[in-house]
Amino acid sequence: MQKTKVIVILVLVIGAVAGILWHNKTQMQSAANTAVPKLSAYPVSVTTVKKASLKQTLSLVGTIVANNDVAIISETQGRVTGINAEVGDWKEKGATLVQIDDELKLANFKTAKVNYEKSKKDYERYQSLHKDGAVSDAQLETARQSFEASEAQFIVARRQYTDTKITTPISGVVTSRPVNIGAMVQPGTAVANVVDISHLKVQLGVPEQDVFKLKAGDKVEVTTDVYPEAVFEGRIKTISAKSDNVHNYPVEIALDNDKKNPLKAGMFGRVSFVSIVDRQSLIVPRDVLVGSVKSAQVFVVQNGVAKLRNITVGQQMGTSAEILNGLSEGETVVLSGQNNIRDNQAVAVVDKR
Repeated sequence: MQKTKVIVILVLVIGAVAGILWHNKTQMQSAANTAVPKLSAYPVSVTTVKKASLKQTLSLVGTIVANNDVAIISETQGRVTGINAEVGDWKEKGATLVQIDDELKLANFKTAKVNYEKSKKDYERYQSLHKDGAVSDAQLETARQSFEASEAQFIVARRQYTDTKITTPISGVVTSRPVNIGAMVQPGTAVANVVDISHLKVQLGVPEQDVFKLKAGDKVEVTTDVYPEAVFEGRIKTISAKSDNVHNYPVEIALDNDKKNPLKAGMFGRVSFVSIVDRQSLIVPRDVLVGSVKSAQVFVVQNGVAKLRNITVGQQMGTSAEILNGLSEGETVVLSGQNNIRDNQAVAVVDKR
């Protein structure tokens, strides 16, 4: 009898424990179902895969120089008697910068002018008399020779006199003036330097692998650290047929100066060359890429579901990338929000660009 009671008690205890365990399991399953809600559509922005001409951008740094930089050289000798130029002055073409002592040259010029005018009248008179037979051929020839000799002397004296006024052949800014009043100059002495910065050039070297992508007349964009927000438009002016010692080809960019953001000779400028390749390529924004470029993937949206797809990336141009394989024209890819979704995730398109 006592043994039967023990067995009954054990059965009851086991049943109670089993009931408690089953109840706890039911509660845990219910809690788990409550903790994992059904996934909802995640908002994303998308864009369409398009075909476009492939644009390649090459960015190089060059030096901005004046389009016209002229060293003003004396063509006569003498003492400086007048200065009409200071560094920083703007001078119009033909303005006198330096005056050389002209006393003797002016006297020679006046004498030569008188002789020239006299010989000219004599020659004209002898021509008239020769027609009437009043003078011989020899007399006419002597008069002609005298006239031509005096004319040559007059031209030389006039040039020597005008050379005493050293003028600028261009309009521009005086950047140097190494002579002062009282200094002696000789033919070949530099007396000033004038630059025209209304038109500028950017000089730079282009690597040999890129120079054949360029041609004279192509548009370029130039930016500077001085005016970081300003973009200056220029054109390729010249491309050298010979490289320098490091296999870069000298290229010059023609650039108009900007009155609002004036540039100065000697500044650095970053030149962006944009070349268009003839072939049409599939192009997408680089922001659609997931993972590295070498093993890139994108999310393709189909019927409200984002599917992760492997792709092959070609050339990259600024914010765009060329797609060689894995996508077709017209397909929709996720542009933003891809970091918060996974393969086969339901998505809701909130913006299409």
